[in-house]
This record gives sequence, structure tokens and C-alpha cells, in this order.
Amino acid sequence: MLRIGLTGGIGAGKSTVANLLAAHGAEVIDADVIAREVVAPGEPLLDVLAAEFGSAILAADGSLDRARLAAVAFADAASTKRLGELMHPVIRDRTADRFAASNAEVVVHDVPLLVENHMEVGYHLTLLVDVPAAVRLARLVETRGMDRADAESRIARQATDETRRAACDVLIDNTGTPAATAELVDVLWDSRLASFAANLAAQRPAARDGDDPIRRRDGDAERLVAKLRHGTGETHPITAEDTAPDAPLSLVLDAGDARTAEALAPQLTALGFPPAESGGDTAVRASADPGQPAELRVRTTAGDAGTPVGSEGARDGAE
Repeated sequence: MLRIGLTGGIGAGKSTVANLLAAHGAEVIDADVIAREVVAPGEPLLDVLAAEFGSAILAADGSLDRARLAAVAFADAASTKRLGELMHPVIRDRTADRFAASNAEVVVHDVPLLVENHMEVGYHLTLLVDVPAAVRLARLVETRGMDRADAESRIARQATDETRRAACDVLIDNTGTPAATAELVDVLWDSRLASFAANLAAQRPAARDGDDPIRRRDGDAERLVAKLRHGTGETHPITAEDTAPDAPLSLVLDAGDARTAEALAPQLTALGFPPAESGGDTAVRASADPGQPAELRVRTTAGDAGTPVGSEGARDGAE
């Protein structure tokens, strides 16, 4: 399964891009929908919130009165923190259940505050619906009829355009016409996402065309290293070596001993780094992402660096 995080500032048109990806066959998991589901009548979390913040947060029909909850929970920092402590684990677990239950080859997690909550490391790719703040403000006021001061305040509370762009792997320009955005998503799907998903399912690296130029964004190596560190439990040093701008990224993971390297093998394949050659040295791995040529060498203690760490064929079921 190719896991994609999709985000964008308020007014960027994130739902439009989510729908375009769904039309290509992706399953979309909407964070806002889940946040509403977990506080619906009959959900245990609703009773927990009422016990914590008072029964006044409930409407006459027993549903959550969001305005009343906001008035209480955002009154001070301690209450806001407590609300997050109660809601975030439930939303996280419900989201994990949705991912686990999905049979789709591509699953898109639509998250408005993905960058603000530092979630970008948890996906194979993060996509940003990229629209400058000034354009988003105009849309909110002119198209949605939002009060300008309210719109400005909401935009100011979110991450800046620069912060989002630095955190995300792919930028989708949604400043133009709907047809132009649809064309961009079509190209992204056909040239990268569909192949990436197929490579993950087949546990194979992306095919490389030596004549195809490498188009790299600032921060690509850092973002990829952060994903691998997160996916392997933040316990193994991973570094990016200096490479020419037109060469694949070169990464090194220090596994320690060969046993640890072997245990990491299925995780690295699931994270998008299968062995570079079928039946070859599993300490040499290559990216399954056709849009990000990269090699990962798994380094073990002196004396066995570069030696095979075992066949992955017998572990296919673990992935």
C-alpha cells in the first residue's frame, strides 16, 4: 500500500485534489470526517468529553455542541492541552484501523494540519495543494463569503506557505483552473503514484531510464532520511551522502550487527526500499519511487559491511 499524506492551507482546494485522486482509484481517509465520527452520539469519547468539560457541551439531542466545547476547551492552555490528550489517541487509533482495513493500492490521508502536527514523516509521500496565502484569503472572502478578519486569523494560525513547502515532497499548484489542476494530478498519478504503488506491491525498485533527468527539490534528502528514521523506530543513524544534483540520492543506514540488519529488511522494503537487485545483496537497496531515485546502503559492523543480510523471500508474509 502506498500511503500518501495530503495537506494544504485553508482555502487551498484540498478536497478538490482528494476527489481527483479518488477518481484514479485511491481511497481517501478524511481526518475531519474521523474527528466528527469519534464524537458522534454513542461514541465513548463523547461521554469522556462531557465528564471532563461538563454536560453543557452537549446539545438537547445529546450530540456535541462544538461551539460550547470550543468555548470551554480553548479558554486556557491547560484545557486545550487536555482536549488534545483525550481526542488525539482516539482519532489516531480510528485512522490506523481505516488504513489496516483498506485493500486499496493507494490510500490518501487528507489532513488539514498535517505539517502543523509534524505528521509528514509517516507517509511514503506528502502532497501539498499549493496556493499562496493571499490567493487563499481572496477565495475565502469572495467565494465562501467568510469575514476577512476571520479568514486572516485562521490563515495566521496555520503553518506558513514556506513551512509547508519545505515539509512536503510534491507541490500541486491549484492557483489555476480546475482543468489545469486535474491535468497536474493526472500526470502525477500516471508518472509517479501508480508506478510507486505497483513497485511497493511487487517489492521491487523503480525502473530507471538513464536518459530521464533527475528533478530534485531542496530538502529531498532530508525528508527521505526523516521518513526512514521514523519508519525504523528512530533507533538507527541514517545519513545522506553528498551527491551531484543529477545523480540519485545516496543514503547510509548504520544497523550495527548483521542480525539487526536482517530484522530491518522487511521494514525497509515496506518503506519503499527493496533490494536493488532480485536475489542480490539485500544490504544494497533502491527506492521504489520513480520520482525519487535513491540508493540505501545498510552498513553493519566492521568486517561484514556489504554482506547479504538474508533472503527476503521467506519474509514476504511479514510485509
